Amino acid sequence: MSGQSFAPVTRRLAAILARPVSHGDKSRAARALLDWTGCAVAGAASAAGRAVRAALAEEAAGPCTVIGGAGRAPLAASLANGAVGNVLEMDDVDKRAILHPGPTVIPAAFALAQAKDASTDEFLAGLVRGYEAVIRLGRTVGPGHYAFWHNTGTCGPVGAAAACASLLGLDAERTAHALALAATQASGFWQTRHEPASMAKQLHTARAAHAGLFAARLAAEGFQGPLTVFEGEQGFFAATCPGAEAEDVVAQLDSGWKIHEVSVKPWPACRHAHPAIDAALALRAQGVRPQDIDRIELSTYADAVKFCDRVRPQSVIEAKFSLQHSVAVALIEGPPRLCHFEAGAFEREDVRALAAKVRVRAAEPWDGAYPAHYGAGLRAVLGGGREIAHRQRDALGDPENPLPEERLTQKAEALCAAGGMDAAAAARLIAAALSLGEGGALDTYAAALPREAAS
Repeated sequence: MSGQSFAPVTRRLAAILARPVSHGDKSRAARALLDWTGCAVAGAASAAGRAVRAALAEEAAGPCTVIGGAGRAPLAASLANGAVGNVLEMDDVDKRAILHPGPTVIPAAFALAQAKDASTDEFLAGLVRGYEAVIRLGRTVGPGHYAFWHNTGTCGPVGAAAACASLLGLDAERTAHALALAATQASGFWQTRHEPASMAKQLHTARAAHAGLFAARLAAEGFQGPLTVFEGEQGFFAATCPGAEAEDVVAQLDSGWKIHEVSVKPWPACRHAHPAIDAALALRAQGVRPQDIDRIELSTYADAVKFCDRVRPQSVIEAKFSLQHSVAVALIEGPPRLCHFEAGAFEREDVRALAAKVRVRAAEPWDGAYPAHYGAGLRAVLGGGREIAHRQRDALGDPENPLPEERLTQKAEALCAAGGMDAAAAARLIAAALSLGEGGALDTYAAALPREAAS
């Protein structure tokens, strides 16, 4: 679209973001914060987390908490914390946008909230608005964009900018400019997945958080962006979204805040592997034993096959992006944990032998239902020809199959432990995060975060 007949999409999106945010919406944002916190604490202890902090060591000290490191100025803190939430592939996900809102929106908003001494309500409202913007854009860009572009990296700056514009109290016009300035910084190629040693996915999330925060601060100073950046003839959609329409970003004006539709990941693997894991656990519960299996047939949707058809993973990240390894681990060990995707696990002979028996294909009804539903069908053929099958329509953690509240807390506990926190410190951090939904202090949450990475 030319953008001549209507107000620019950026202005209309800014108007959508100006809606009131309720207490229930803010409570949901506190749960999102808790989920990101566990992921970020564990990620901060990783090689990628340590490298980013080292690269920022000469940046100015400041009031903003860096998980595992010294306090920094807001932009540097947004980079450091933005790099760590996605390391372990356990961060939240919007299944239709096929992106992770938390690791881009939350670090930017947290840094700015600390810098300006924002209230808890302002911080949580910013998160709700940031999630809205990144999800609306992500759901619109289409499969042609996702084929090459990492949606979290390309759409994340817009979500981070929306959150920060809210925290800065920008009016609709300056919010529109913040969104435009964020969108013009979009970046992140999927080529990073073709090289197991690449840490660029963490750079994508870090840069998205940084770009959104910087865009909002620029807009606050009167710095203007291209308001038709989405629909313009040389804009975001024309350049990167074949077959998609920018107008769809501002559709469904009467819908609730989209943060309530975000999925929580229970397993430490790519989200595309989760329905297969759930199906494998269901077969295990029905008494299927690995030693009795002759072959396993897995049917799912095409993107899961495209990203995760990997019979013999050679690295931790490849294991997390392997349907075959994920199914084998779930059948052998039960509910998978972080340790089941480490080097010792994917190199085990029994795991590799069972993974080699898994045949993967894209098929209906899973392909047609995606991305509204992340599903899979699993059929185990046992000795003597007996078959046991399970159909998983929605992955655990999706709104249609929600993760119980206690499981969210248990996930955070496990991730904090992986990041080197003791149980008492983790309990304080979890309680502080959840308390924000009931008016708890942001300073209390920040003080409970670890300041030094585990050695």
